Amino acid sequence: MTETKTYTGGCHCGKVRYEVKADLGRVMSCNCSICSKTGSILAFVPKEQFTLLQGEGSLTDYQFNKNVIHHLFCPVCGIRSFARGVGPGGKEMAAINVRCLDDVDIAGLSITQFDGKAL
Repeated sequence: MTETKTYTGGCHCGKVRYEVKADLGRVMSCNCSICSKTGSILAFVPKEQFTLLQGEGSLTDYQFNKNVIHHLFCPVCGIRSFARGVGPGGKEMAAINVRCLDDVDIAGLSITQFDGKAL
């Protein structure tokens, strides 16, 4: 998978749903404290490529460490399907938990390891 495609995804209970244009040829597994505990596999996209379809009013925001990433989760089922933040170049980004995308075979992805614990 090395092309930009449109995917849909969301939380477990369906209260949070979104659409994202992403290239799943570049996904990562981070070993920071939150990603390692949640098992997230991440794809990063510019804000313009992410559309929240439902659930904005019900999202709960969790921040830690430097408080620069908004780890958003559904208060009903507890799933953290995406996050919002600013990339290294100052552009607003969305971090998509690829495990929360519909009909994506995780086993077929090439996953890069990222040492977020060292940050």
